[in-house]
Amino acid sequence: MSVSVKSMLDQKGRNVFTTGPNVTVGEAARLLHDKKIGAVVIVGVEGKIAGIFSERDVVSALARHGAEALSMPVATAMTSNVYRCGEEHTANQLMEVMSSRRFRHVPVEKDGRLVGMISIGDVVKSRIREIEHEAEQIKAYIAG
Repeated sequence: MSVSVKSMLDQKGRNVFTTGPNVTVGEAARLLHDKKIGAVVIVGVEGKIAGIFSERDVVSALARHGAEALSMPVATAMTSNVYRCGEEHTANQLMEVMSSRRFRHVPVEKDGRLVGMISIGDVVKSRIREIEHEAEQIKAYIAG
């Protein structure tokens, strides 16, 4: 049985770094670096998710616009079509979506509010714990 997003967030914490759409790409890149994170959620009016800005978006902006990208608003470089999940989603569901759509961070919403962020690393750690638990159960069964 796959672990739920709620249980992953309960274990890892629900802290999510956010910023507004008018900060520059350079400022957003600095936030990623300083906080040692791979993505930041961009929030707009009333705290609603407007987009997500990741390391990949930094590289893409620099490739398209050169150094001037750093002074452009992050809204011009962020991913605005953001896949979100709920706490009821499972690690297996996220692994499938993240693999097929090729992204590594998923904001978690509850009742329309941002309540956490799940990374591919969180999903992998969860699966490893599940597999280790199953292995222990099998060993205990065999040892009888």
